[in-house]
Amino acid sequence: MTAAAPVTRVPAVEEAKVPLDLMVFIIRVLEFLLVLGSGAVALYLWSDVIPGSGLADYLRAIFGAGLLFALVAEIIGTYDLDAQFSLRRAWQRLFTSWGMTALFLVTTAFLLKVSAEFSRGWALTWFVTGGVMLAGSRAALTIWLRRLKRHGVFDSRAVIFGAGEQGQRLADYIRGNDRLTISLLGFFDDRRDGRVPVIFGDLPVFGTCDDLVAAIREGLIDQVIVALPWSAEERIREVVAKLALTPVRIRLAPDLASFAFAHRPLVLLGDLPVLTLFERPISGTDAIIKRAEDVILTLLILAVIWPVLVVTAIAIKLDSPGPVFFRQPREGFNNRLFEVLKFRSMTHELCETDGIRQATRGDKRVTRVGAFIRRTSIDELPQLLNVLKGDMSLVGPRPHAPSTRAAGRLFHEVVQTYAARHKVKPGMTGWAQVCGFRGETDTEDKLRKRIEHDLHYIENWSVGFDLYILFRTIFAVIAPKNAF
Repeated sequence: MTAAAPVTRVPAVEEAKVPLDLMVFIIRVLEFLLVLGSGAVALYLWSDVIPGSGLADYLRAIFGAGLLFALVAEIIGTYDLDAQFSLRRAWQRLFTSWGMTALFLVTTAFLLKVSAEFSRGWALTWFVTGGVMLAGSRAALTIWLRRLKRHGVFDSRAVIFGAGEQGQRLADYIRGNDRLTISLLGFFDDRRDGRVPVIFGDLPVFGTCDDLVAAIREGLIDQVIVALPWSAEERIREVVAKLALTPVRIRLAPDLASFAFAHRPLVLLGDLPVLTLFERPISGTDAIIKRAEDVILTLLILAVIWPVLVVTAIAIKLDSPGPVFFRQPREGFNNRLFEVLKFRSMTHELCETDGIRQATRGDKRVTRVGAFIRRTSIDELPQLLNVLKGDMSLVGPRPHAPSTRAAGRLFHEVVQTYAARHKVKPGMTGWAQVCGFRGETDTEDKLRKRIEHDLHYIENWSVGFDLYILFRTIFAVIAPKNAF
């Protein structure tokens, strides 16, 4: 700390060369054209089987799909800032948008009874070609945007008014967030009595509010972030009144307490901005989409695997006395108990419905058929009926019995956030399972890892993520680990 800080001139940093909004608009237009172009490519490849009289119908379908894709991509957030520099997020939202577009077109064609008028080969070629072109172009654009960002092409020149603890924490946040397009030049502050430092890290305190207005008039600053305690309402009003006369963006930083929830979204409650600390996940339209996904995919799976279910039931009856199915209480959505349905894999007299112990390697309770169906996860297949009933989902955190333990302690005693996994319906498979965290949770660390993956799934759910987990599940079943 120093009693008085000399007024330092703001460096003449070059203004952002290209607005990021312009680049995002170009990406929107390009991907719309790619949808149209991929449809045209498919038309050319299947021109021999497409009659000239029906060409207009194909062109209308292509143009309509382009508009629909643009709308869905916008709603899903394909062009949000966080998807411009993260290829994983971009691809996830891009494939979801393209998949939903294709699904809508197929459904519409079926309902209007015009599907027979279009070549299936053309439609499949278009879907694959479009997906490849969209993924390839977005990968190239993301790499290019990252390179431009590293060179500061999109950065706006910003300063913080308020060099106290609040401003210092804001500066740390800005410089530690690689998604922001801000070039932070330093601080301004009216307090010249030693209450604020001359320099914080390598960021200088340039001067007072009047010095800030002068620097703005010289065209050296694009954005001012006011970081004063919200309790100092009169002081904030005075500073903002002076800055309001200048042609720059002015923002009010959150109060100190808000930094603990910096990753939470800010929404408007009427005209009042509020932080959303926790949101009900997979709600509204998302809940309808996920339920439709569960029902449609479950019916398709049952139509394919019903012979496996019949053979398994017969094998269980021949192997040991007792019922084919085993019902066990599990904790589901909102901590409500429901009965999970499984093929019986243990001797009937040793099956537990209370004080449940997880199966361990070489468990004497497991029958010969039970060992096989547990190893191959066939014992879980009757849970498809739980999915149809609505107690479970195909993908979600795996349901645990209330009495199960890790290292002798109940799950909720080990991890305080354990109950958060019950914000959504439990699943037949989940992100934790395909990442290798399945089977016995004999240590507290295994349980923590499983919970971390479950919460990651809840916070990042999408149809594309579900399909990816289901795809990974196939390989997890082929090469099982920790299943006994």
